[in-house]
Amino acid sequence: MEIQRDKYIQRLSDRMHNGLIKVITGIRRSGKSYLLFRLFKNYLVTRYTDEKHIISVELDRLEHKEFRQPLALLNHINSHIKDEQMHYVFLDEVQLLEDFEDVLNSLLRRDNVDVYVTGSNSKFLSSDILTAFRGRGDEVHVFPLTFAEFMSVYDGDMYEGWSDYVTYGGLPLVQSMRTDEQKMQYLSRLFDETYLKDIQARHSIKKIQEMNDLIDILASCIGTLTNPHKIEATFKSIVKSEITDNTIRQYIDYLRDVFVVSEVQRYDIKGRKYIGAPVKYYFEDLGLRNARLSFRQLEETHIMENILYNELRYRGYQVDVGQINKQLTDDDGQRRRSQLEVDFVANLGNRRLYIQSALSMPTAEKVAQEKQSLLSVDDSFTKIILTKDRIKEHRDDNGILIMNVFDFLLHDRDYQ
Repeated sequence: MEIQRDKYIQRLSDRMHNGLIKVITGIRRSGKSYLLFRLFKNYLVTRYTDEKHIISVELDRLEHKEFRQPLALLNHINSHIKDEQMHYVFLDEVQLLEDFEDVLNSLLRRDNVDVYVTGSNSKFLSSDILTAFRGRGDEVHVFPLTFAEFMSVYDGDMYEGWSDYVTYGGLPLVQSMRTDEQKMQYLSRLFDETYLKDIQARHSIKKIQEMNDLIDILASCIGTLTNPHKIEATFKSIVKSEITDNTIRQYIDYLRDVFVVSEVQRYDIKGRKYIGAPVKYYFEDLGLRNARLSFRQLEETHIMENILYNELRYRGYQVDVGQINKQLTDDDGQRRRSQLEVDFVANLGNRRLYIQSALSMPTAEKVAQEKQSLLSVDDSFTKIILTKDRIKEHRDDNGILIMNVFDFLLHDRDYQ
């Protein structure tokens, strides 16, 4: 079972020979190494070069342990550069290399070397990438499988696939497991033994139980506006803990650094400014989120919203939650201020999408409710309502595009 990840191949291809280190990031087990050492290598060999000009070092393998020393690695790479043609250097788990920043900066000085690296553990987090290469790194972020990638290898129909996807997520290895028991056990162990251990090793966290409780709280409130102060109140009232909002903020930042969760800001659409707290949190992989909650809280409304958020980011959009402040008149003639929400404001270059996620719209009242915030946006950018209802794609009299969520997820196209 080989899953083709063509969008990432294209992104790597677009960055070839640009004089920068291509840094492939992503949550652990998202398929970074497979992408580089299998898919992208095959791409290079079929179009640009031969295997002699690809130098691959997997630093987590025992037989490559000697190359974790800077000079040993540089000598190994130099010994394979035999001519002036372009050579492609692939380094996996580069955080195991001592002084890796100096080694990579040395390789950049060679005109016929193009460098690609992956890294995943606590020494190679997203915030580190911004500083380690002093402006000479070019990041390509790899997400777990999208629904379209998942369905490309799924043995079943779309609705069966959706049921599995919303439950077990998109980590590639999960797709090769045959039973629900295998998938549940793997995802539960992976969270505890990999992601949490990374965070604990890097930050020497002593309040382990509070960190676990925080993860469960975030998993329970995906798609809900919250902030560290609100979470602090939850700890005090339910968990009976005195953890402070500053510590909560710190712990959330740790989870963001290892790509477990993402924080989404609110954007005032009419005022054209960011609002600040409260914010929303979404999980990079829903299988990991569901494992934290013992696969019990599978509210499809919020899960679909999380899937759409991840899909938009995968497609390259910068994603915010939209807010519209509006004056409404009550039945008794009293004016009041109301806040309407657009689930996602997605920007990519000069393109923008306004998206509402509506699992089902069984009545005219529900349709009107979902349209209300979009009708309050007075610009010409595309406005979309996505629903799981079996409907034919159409636009209403106001130009709002209403379509099935599967059509949106399975077909990436320009909606302008």
